[in-house]
Order: sequence, then structure tokens, then C-alpha cells
Amino acid sequence: MTDAQRAAQQAGSEPGPEAAGPPGTAEATAQGMTIVARSQGQLVRRRFFRHKGAMVGLVLFILVVGLAVTSIGAGPIPGWWDKTPTATATAVDGGRPTLSVVPEFLGGGGVHLGEHPFGQDNIGRDYFALTMRGAQVSLVIALLVGLIATFVGTVIGAAAGYFRGWTESTLMRSSDVLIAVPTLLIAGLIGTMIAGRGIVLFGVFLGLVTWMQTARLVRGEVLSLREKEFVEAARSVGTSSRRIIFKHILPNTIGIIIVSVTLAIASAVLLETGLSFVGLGVQPPDTSLGRLISDYQTALGTRPWLFYWPGVFIILIALSVNFIGDGLRDAFDPRQNRVRD
Repeated sequence: MTDAQRAAQQAGSEPGPEAAGPPGTAEATAQGMTIVARSQGQLVRRRFFRHKGAMVGLVLFILVVGLAVTSIGAGPIPGWWDKTPTATATAVDGGRPTLSVVPEFLGGGGVHLGEHPFGQDNIGRDYFALTMRGAQVSLVIALLVGLIATFVGTVIGAAAGYFRGWTESTLMRSSDVLIAVPTLLIAGLIGTMIAGRGIVLFGVFLGLVTWMQTARLVRGEVLSLREKEFVEAARSVGTSSRRIIFKHILPNTIGIIIVSVTLAIASAVLLETGLSFVGLGVQPPDTSLGRLISDYQTALGTRPWLFYWPGVFIILIALSVNFIGDGLRDAFDPRQNRVRD
């Protein structure tokens, strides 16, 4: 074997720099650890899907939304339930629920929905269809409020935190004034002014008066980000303030923004319920979960199912969205960076 062949054989048997791997890999392998490089988005998704509370909340929310939409349909899309929220009929057995969840071998009537699983109201309307319609309306209003409040709060908070000076003073003092006034009072005044004009307009106006908390959170985050090196570099090359805010700063606050959306939706469900309960929310002939509780609050002692079915769905929606928000908050927490296989 020539010297050249021996050199080639020795070079082939020794690992090169590429085979050695990144620093620390040998030590990690020796300790039985597997190090996998992941992007920030992958880390967030991994932490979120490992959050048990968030997964329970996500499943509950999907089930509630799926049941509300598919049962009675949405718009031109028909549902699988054969009754509508407006159709009246003769009340059977005093309007009692026909839903049964106890199997026969346990002494029950078997697992079945029956003709009117949630019962019937005073004029014989199917209460399952009414509750599903109320859930649809409450969800639409809550989503509108959450999205609009988060958008307005994000823009105002970003402008206040970036520009400082009189801009910050004006925007934040306006926010302080609105925070000092009870939200239910402001929303009640809006509900009085736009009563009967549709749930979309109602949700939009509620979103325009519930943005203050999001604005304060985003402002605090922008105040710290505006002093970072990448923002200074963008300023030094003449980048406009609008581009710096929307292209450089706000993408780094996406965690706070997403969490704010979920928490705003959960709060909006309870706010709409409270307004509808006192008659300042959704107006007849339409209905919502809060409106159903208000209409049948006197039936709590005689026909409690007219009261507790809407209450159950309000609790399910609020809890599930809160659990999702908690999971997102933990997933976007940069301190939780220990994610392994």
C-alpha cells in the first residue's frame, strides 16, 4: 500500500468537522439526551399541545361550536336537527327534557335524545334548538368583540409605546378615563342606543369600548422593544415609523396579542350575558344565551331546565376559552425553553 493510499484510508476512517456535530452533542449523547433544533414556532406549538388544560379547553370549544353550528345549521346551510328555534308546538309532559344519559342496565331509560332533549318553553318551542341558536349568537358577538377590541388595543398601544410624548399621554389618558367607568355601564348605554339593529353592530360597538386592557399590555411590550438594537438599525437606514411598528415590533408581540384575543373573547361572553340578562343586549325576535336566562329566570323553581341549559353552555364556552388562553400564555412564555423528545 502506498503512502497516498494509507493517507486516504486514515482520512476516511476519521470523522471530519461535519460528522463531529455541534458543540455539546457528544456530551448530550453521553448523557442519553437527544438535542433537536427547532424554530420558535415549533417550540410554541409543542408547548401548547403539551398543555393539558389547553387541550381540554380546545376540545370543549370545538365540540360546543360544532354542536351549535351543525345542529340547526348556519345561514343557508341546513343542520341535522329537524326542529327550528321559532317553530311552536304543543308542550309534551309539561315541556320536560327527553334527554336520557343513564343506560338501561343501570336502571335508567337508556341513552337517547328523545323528541325534545332540552325540553320545551312556554309556547312549545324546542329548547334544544333555542339554546343552539343562543350559543351561535353569543359566539358571534364574543368573537367580534374579541377581534375588534384586540385590533384597536394593539394599534393604540403600539402607537403610544413607540411615539411616546403627547401621543402617549393623549391615548393613555383616554384609556384611563374609559377604564375608570364600569364596562357594563358603557356597554349598557351602547346597547340602549343600538338595540334591535343586529348582533353584528352590537358586537362591533362592544369591541370599540373594551380595548383598554390590550392597549396597556401592548404599550408595555412596545416600550421595551423600541430600544432594541434591531429597531435602532431600522431607524438608522431611514425605515418609516409605520413599517418599524408593523414589520419589526408587532411581530415580536404576537404572543401577547394572541393571548389577549382569547381572554377578550371569554370576557365578551360574560359581558354579553350580563347585558342580555338585564335587557340591554340581544333583542327579540333573536336570542342569545344571556337572553334565554333572562326570559326564563322566573322558571327556576318550577322548570329549572329552561334556566340551567343556557347556563351550562355559558360556563363551557367561558371556561374552554380561558383554558386555551392559559395554554397560549404558557406556550409563548420565552422562559419555557426546555423542550425535549
